Amino acid sequence: MKRILLSGVALIALPAVAYANCPAITVADPMGVAAGEFPQQYELSAFQEAAGCSMEFSTNPDIEALNAQIKGNGDLPALADRLPSEPLVMVPYDSVGQYGGELNVLSNATEAGTSDFLSVRHVNLVRYSDDLQTIVPNIAKSWTWNDDYTQLTFTLRAGHKWSDGEPFTSADVAFWHDSIMLDKNIYEAPRDYVTVGGETMTVETPDDVTVIFNLPAPKPGLLAHFATSYAPGFLPQHFLGQFHPDINADADSYAQSLGFENGYDAILAYYGNSDWTDTPTPMLSRSAIADGLPKSTLPTLESHIYITDTTEGRTLVANPYFHQVDSTGQQLPYISTQDELYINDNEVRILKLVNGEVDYKSQSVRLESAPLLLENQEKGNYSIQLKPTVGMPAFSFNLTSEDPAKRELFNNLRFREAMSVAINRDELNEIAYFGQGTPSQIAPFNPAPNFVDPKWESYKAEFDPDTAKAMLDEIGMVDTDGDGFRELPNGEAITLNMQFSTQGIAGRVVELVGQNWADVGVQTQVKEVTPDEYRSAQSSNNLDVGLWQYGAPLAIHLGLNSFFRVPFGTYFEHRTGMLWAEWLDSDGATGVEPPDYVKKLADDIDAFQSAVPGTPESDALGAGLVETFVSNMVMIGTVKAPEPIYASNNLKNFTEFKTWSYEYYRTYPYRPTQWWLDE
Repeated sequence: MKRILLSGVALIALPAVAYANCPAITVADPMGVAAGEFPQQYELSAFQEAAGCSMEFSTNPDIEALNAQIKGNGDLPALADRLPSEPLVMVPYDSVGQYGGELNVLSNATEAGTSDFLSVRHVNLVRYSDDLQTIVPNIAKSWTWNDDYTQLTFTLRAGHKWSDGEPFTSADVAFWHDSIMLDKNIYEAPRDYVTVGGETMTVETPDDVTVIFNLPAPKPGLLAHFATSYAPGFLPQHFLGQFHPDINADADSYAQSLGFENGYDAILAYYGNSDWTDTPTPMLSRSAIADGLPKSTLPTLESHIYITDTTEGRTLVANPYFHQVDSTGQQLPYISTQDELYINDNEVRILKLVNGEVDYKSQSVRLESAPLLLENQEKGNYSIQLKPTVGMPAFSFNLTSEDPAKRELFNNLRFREAMSVAINRDELNEIAYFGQGTPSQIAPFNPAPNFVDPKWESYKAEFDPDTAKAMLDEIGMVDTDGDGFRELPNGEAITLNMQFSTQGIAGRVVELVGQNWADVGVQTQVKEVTPDEYRSAQSSNNLDVGLWQYGAPLAIHLGLNSFFRVPFGTYFEHRTGMLWAEWLDSDGATGVEPPDYVKKLADDIDAFQSAVPGTPESDALGAGLVETFVSNMVMIGTVKAPEPIYASNNLKNFTEFKTWSYEYYRTYPYRPTQWWLDE
């Protein structure tokens, strides 16, 4: 047996018991049980029918001790009262797991660079299966569309509960949509995924388990959005609603009794003003006020919930009300605790991986570190997968720079074309990617659907420094003082400040491209910063050059318009043209009016999302989006290449990933709730 230390108390983690009530089928050995409607999972009734069994349920022997560490949770009822009436049956990849252990992971910082870890416990209404093609149930039990994709109906699980034992119902979806996403006290403007062509949706809840999204125009990609987004489509009304004036007339006075300024102040403290669900948890770190609060963090439907939060890292314990079980009836997750350590220094991060101190890592681990990681696999007791990316390292110029001379230069298409052909992508591939990649222009759709003309993958992507120099001469950017570097057309000196974070792009890539640009006479200065510093500079319009991954699969573009609508990404992605975005978002009241091609992209992505995928109309719109985007050099692509995925050999049921991918939400398709630790 194995001893686990939880908050200073030694607990015994018992090995899994072999259950005879239902067969211990796995993906590797289905034992003759017919596959269900969806890959690698069943609804309970469907599994019992397929396996000819009546499932009995069991739980982690340490679950009461784990629950006791969740502030605000009462004593646990029986397991049957914690599970939905029809839990989701997950078929393990290789083996029925053992309870216990602690998953050790690294994140970059308290906010940036945590999506890798969040994806391990993440849930949403639906998800993609690991074929990255099939959308399958998760929080929702099922869904239906009407004929013209203007109404999406979800059926939830009867008896589903939040991590504090309170019922999860359709009211929590309506609360998320109506009282949070559409409340201007929380979001100044609605997020694009709750709009269709700029118009908001409505939500109906005819009963506790039925949610109806009514769309003002067709948007077939809304389902794919829920399958990939980090932002779940629900929030705990029973808790946050206490602070919302639309739900509780005494919201302000109740919040003030707890030390908040008003109800909205409490909501923003618990939830933040962002749909990113992994922001630091202030009530866990501010112990001076935490003792008087009903809860330290929001109740969750995820597999684990935070119990500590410091500047060094965070700790989570298993959700005692989680809605999934394995094929023998054991409640998931198997892993009892998770420990997140903040390591922003790349050298320290790689050293910890090499030493085998981590159980899983993907984000911010770049191919340039692969030789060292591969060399030490046996010694460190871990394995490395090299998998293709969905995005590619891309460069953009700040098209709304606060510097008028730079803004004029960056908006000159000939300048952007010159800087593209100045990049030696073959050399970049050989040096930074060990010859494992494919040089390419930017690929907004990746992998490219049939409607994308292959010519755009090589557009202005040939290495031609002489042409680059001629283009720069043509626009009046010449070396006037003889120092070997060109000045701006107005005679002023210019240095391109290239700040980057390894979370978004490899440092070697930035250095090589910076040298390519210097070789044609454009001076550059490369500096590594933290993800938070990079995003702060990007959001405040202070970058010269955007340096981050760019690109997404068709499924993402069907539900999220941000890749084609200025600033061409969310807070966590590659963005440029911040003042143009401000103009569009304010209907021209503030910001800077964008050129016609930017307005056309915004209109065309809305039309594309309303078209039925695979139809001639949809394909024509998609092809047009690519042409407009690439021909205007909004982003400059480099090399499509694989990146490393790291997993301890002690981590069981860890399968082969298909991509190194934020866009499919990292581990989410690969079912980390059925991972277990054999230590």
